[in-house]
Amino acid sequence: MGNGRLPRKPYEKELFRLQGELVKLQEWVKAEEQRLVIIFEGRDAAGKGGTIKRVAEYLNPRVARIVALPAPTERERTQWYFQRYIAHLPAAGEIVLFDRSWYNRAGVERVMGFCTQEEYTRFLHQCPIFERLLVEDGILLRKYWFSVSDEEQERRFHARLDDPMRRWKLSGMDLESITRWEEYSRAKDEMLIHTHIPEAPWYDVESEDKRSARINMITHLLSTIPYTKVRRARLTVPERPPSTGYRRPPRVENSVPDAAARLS
Repeated sequence: MGNGRLPRKPYEKELFRLQGELVKLQEWVKAEEQRLVIIFEGRDAAGKGGTIKRVAEYLNPRVARIVALPAPTERERTQWYFQRYIAHLPAAGEIVLFDRSWYNRAGVERVMGFCTQEEYTRFLHQCPIFERLLVEDGILLRKYWFSVSDEEQERRFHARLDDPMRRWKLSGMDLESITRWEEYSRAKDEMLIHTHIPEAPWYDVESEDKRSARINMITHLLSTIPYTKVRRARLTVPERPPSTGYRRPPRVENSVPDAAARLS
């Protein structure tokens, strides 16, 4: 491990163990009718998406869902800023993973000039109030910021450009973040000053090594929630009843061809 990266084998073993704990957490959230919101923020290519994928991999999509909102519509631009996010908050027994969130206003909108100074100042004032209201209402709110160096971010950008399976992850705006590194840094610092509150603190995830970042983030999340193992009803597979003479009709003409046969 000369490059400081977590080796694959211990990573995969520990990740699988943690994913088992996430399933237990999910069952607890459902049984206790809790509401859990997890916010993933950070630099472009900092590893948020990969971590979200591993968190949600074995969870029930009816219980845990990922929210990654597109740019607001013209109508949404005229609403109270937090309004479209409220519609995606969890009901009892649900988990919501925000792949970016209302903090877009403190980051990309601020740096790229997509909001006015007045809108930005209002956000910094209202955001702590909004989050206190969520916590006071019983929502479990966790906020994670994924940190990555400028050198590692640039390396990941090049890797995506050279990979046709991942190039869709890059946009012109992502690449422009390289030229605005210090502006994003200042925006993040100001955001933390106003929104790192006791009721909803930020947790920084060092993401220079993606594997370590995933293990560290999931381990920390689990440590902050007092979940317990839920005793589930014992299930058995029933015996199939005797046949009553049903026969399957001929297959339809437009059945999917057996493309897999050539692989065997």
